[in-house]
Amino acid sequence: MSNVSGLFKDLTTVKKARNGRLASWDQRGKNQDYWEIPAGETISLGEVEGPGCITHIWMTSSCRKVVAPSILDPVLNASAAPVMEIHPALGVIWDDYDPFYYRKVLIKITWDDQDTPSVLAPLGDFFCIGNSYPGNFSSLPFNVSLKPEEAGRYGAPCSVSCYFPMPFNKKAKIEIVNENELPFILYFNIDYEMYKEPLDENTAYFHASWHRENPCQGWGPDLQTNCPEVNNVTNFKGENNYTVLDVEGTGHYVGCNLTVKHYQGSWWGEGNDMFFIDGEEYPSLNGTGTEDYFGGSWSFAKQVDGKTVEQNYCTPYLGYPYYSSHDELIHNFYHNDDVMPMRGFYRWHIQDPICFDEDLKVTIQQIGVCHKGLFERQDDVSSVAYWYQSEPHQPFPKLLSKEERWPR
Repeated sequence: MSNVSGLFKDLTTVKKARNGRLASWDQRGKNQDYWEIPAGETISLGEVEGPGCITHIWMTSSCRKVVAPSILDPVLNASAAPVMEIHPALGVIWDDYDPFYYRKVLIKITWDDQDTPSVLAPLGDFFCIGNSYPGNFSSLPFNVSLKPEEAGRYGAPCSVSCYFPMPFNKKAKIEIVNENELPFILYFNIDYEMYKEPLDENTAYFHASWHRENPCQGWGPDLQTNCPEVNNVTNFKGENNYTVLDVEGTGHYVGCNLTVKHYQGSWWGEGNDMFFIDGEEYPSLNGTGTEDYFGGSWSFAKQVDGKTVEQNYCTPYLGYPYYSSHDELIHNFYHNDDVMPMRGFYRWHIQDPICFDEDLKVTIQQIGVCHKGLFERQDDVSSVAYWYQSEPHQPFPKLLSKEERWPR
């Protein structure tokens, strides 16, 4: 056994494995290196026999809709229209991106012929694109990259990567479910390793699940917002907290991404993170505020010319990749496009996983503060939780319909 330690210690040990890849490359030898995912259909990207482990998932996609006369129609000629590398301003093709397709398309992964998937989430949210609104960031398990001119757009095309290891013993099945009314195209590389020997009995399988509360109920819904009484409400047991994850089994939680669309003004991030482990009444882990959990402190802003300006950041384990208070979809000549703020965060427990033997509930309080003190918030909050556990797992709650998943 090697005595080397550190993040890259596995690279110093010879591994008995063979590499493989599922990819959308054009097997005719041409440059049409994508798959068309038809409207309303489910496509399997591949099934890999085990034992093995998915080591990297890379994807980029595009979903365009024609809004004026065009040479090519994306429904009739979906194999060509979405990849015309000619800007609409040149007058050759006039179309626009479907702004919400990241929420209309699902990624679904099933291990070892289980009855239910272990990964089920909107495609964008799985890769930390909350509200169909991508922002550039780089972390250890996830990366998102888009061109500067695409920033600040719903449904903007971007490149996404996931590096969470995903072991399996018998089979890995990766599917894309297109619940959109339009086809879209998908470029993908899914890298994996194959092993001769079965995985250890204590192998934990990767899981990911999406959740949304719109709006949250908060911890004092019977009290008037901003009233003095709300400052006297205590919440030691997590009643009506936003739930990031509620799972049964044995495993460890490795993090989440969180998206907030604010319905109320003032500061929002005072709610504590609470971890209830193995059926406990009071949380073993109780944080000091939402901003703190995601690596911030004293807000996420600085002062520029007397105005408060949000500061995005990304680190290997936690970050704040996007913020916006504008909606280009409502732009017109009669009013501006100002809207309530949207924020997106991530936090990875890679060095500090939260272990559980029987069950785990991860929640976040919904508490804001204004000049009158603390108050209970009711915002639009959504998240993807990531964890590892032994199989079989408890089936996930029924996913919201595509209309209920759309950004508000």
